[in-house]
Amino acid sequence: KSGVVPFKVLATETITGKALEADIYNAIPTEKVDGTCCYVTTYKGQPYLWARLDRKPNKQAEKRFKRYLYSLEDCKEFVWNVKEDFKPVPDTWIPAKDIEFSDGNPLPDENGHMPGWVPVEKNSKQYCWHSSVVNYEAEIALALKHHADPGLLEISPVPLSEILEQTLELIGTNINANPYGLGSKKQPLHLLVPHGAFEIKNPPTLKQNDILSWFEGCSEGKVEGIVWHCHNGCLIKLHRHHLGLRWPLPDTYLNSQPVVISFNRTKYDCDFEPRSLFHHFSNLDGQRFDRLKDIKFDA
Repeated sequence: KSGVVPFKVLATETITGKALEADIYNAIPTEKVDGTCCYVTTYKGQPYLWARLDRKPNKQAEKRFKRYLYSLEDCKEFVWNVKEDFKPVPDTWIPAKDIEFSDGNPLPDENGHMPGWVPVEKNSKQYCWHSSVVNYEAEIALALKHHADPGLLEISPVPLSEILEQTLELIGTNINANPYGLGSKKQPLHLLVPHGAFEIKNPPTLKQNDILSWFEGCSEGKVEGIVWHCHNGCLIKLHRHHLGLRWPLPDTYLNSQPVVISFNRTKYDCDFEPRSLFHHFSNLDGQRFDRLKDIKFDA
């Protein structure tokens, strides 16, 4: 999600130069899923899930940056002192891929943030919801994707090695006020959705009115937004808010589709902890639910 240009269509009919350059007309439109961004890359010699952590400026630097923004002094560039202007981050922190560097130091984006990642340790308190969807012994993650049958979703374990160097969205009970109604306080439920997993089948044309009526008028449009995946790797995002539309919605498209659990226990030679999501889902193998919010683990 780093380095992404916001495609703001608020009250404008024009498509940004960046979007045209990236050939948005031939891009693949996908559902923007509302969660927190994650990344899978190697740590301690094996594939690990990493949580999004932005390096942010400290109070003094933030003040200086705001003064600069409000003074509208376009003539001179704002200069960051990367070593002194930023709050500390853990030693394991790595900058996001598309971040720009200067003299070997990562540069902040236009908001004064440095997007990056930290590894999610097995029993992390701070990232406990992240750690609930990975099992480092079996080297698997719990993912939500399309099933081979159209109109059906599937929750299944995915080898971490298969999603290496990919970004995903963590969704669930304790993320962003749970727009998809997953799980409950007593039984929190979290899942990973690979970015671009949900291609939009009948997308609107790139005219503002068409996009508005798509969001407002069809069940497929009951999503947080659209992310166009361009062939040059560029991502162009459009959020409902950019059009003055509300989110979250009482009924989302993600929750209008049935879901099946596919969890072949015999494939994994480790015992899942009794209270883990992996244990619960392995007991639900083959079960089908009308909607994501209907998934319940029987005690």
